[in-house]
Amino acid sequence: MKLVDRLKHIRLIRSIVYCVVGAISYPGLTWFNKIKIEGTENLRNLPNRNVLFVSNHQTYFADVITFLHIFCAVKWRKQNRLGVPYYLLNPFTNVYFVAAEETMNGSLLSRLFKMAGALTVKRTWRAEGKEIARERDESDTQKIDQALNRSWVITFPQGTTKPFAPGRRGTAHIIKNNQPIVVPVVINGFWRAFSKTGLSFKKTGSRLSIRFKEPMIIDYTKPVEEILDQVMEAIEQSKNYMLKSKHHFMNLLDK
Repeated sequence: MKLVDRLKHIRLIRSIVYCVVGAISYPGLTWFNKIKIEGTENLRNLPNRNVLFVSNHQTYFADVITFLHIFCAVKWRKQNRLGVPYYLLNPFTNVYFVAAEETMNGSLLSRLFKMAGALTVKRTWRAEGKEIARERDESDTQKIDQALNRSWVITFPQGTTKPFAPGRRGTAHIIKNNQPIVVPVVINGFWRAFSKTGLSFKKTGSRLSIRFKEPMIIDYTKPVEEILDQVMEAIEQSKNYMLKSKHHFMNLLDK
């Protein structure tokens, strides 16, 4: 196991990384932009393990970092707000997040953030900017299974920041095999405020939103295709939501 992979399992190391990354990112979420948080009451009574957060995806890092801020704030009994970030002094670290291997090895920032709890996986459909087709690596699935067995896990079923991209079956396999509590999350505004690959600003004064929905009711005996469809509907990235979005955009043009 590589040194970084060993270090990310040490709570003290992760706490330090959370504190550093959290202090750097906090102004971008609350001072230079405006964040709206909803549904943290749905996090209050969750167990300490086998909880899977599924979300749409808009940037490589800002999305996940915001999740971590919120989890830390909830630990300190804040509801639907961040407030003063003293929560970074004793952060919530019982969470891992799924990320593409090539993304987490791409820069100094990503390598540092990897120690915050990244579960790096190989994309089965894209590598180094090229379309590919390869089999799912079972060791990647095992990483996620093991993490769920002891903690929370954040994953992005689409595996890309492109809106309304199709979901990947791997997420449904994880749900079917582990039968976790699945909490859907819907985010917006991050693509407008931050660069896709880092935390630099594209536009200040943006409205960011993140909404935690109630845990899903899932029949784990259903085929993975049906489970995936249910997940995509819950995170508002299904074909139905795509059509609604197009309809809304056309209405705005007509006004």
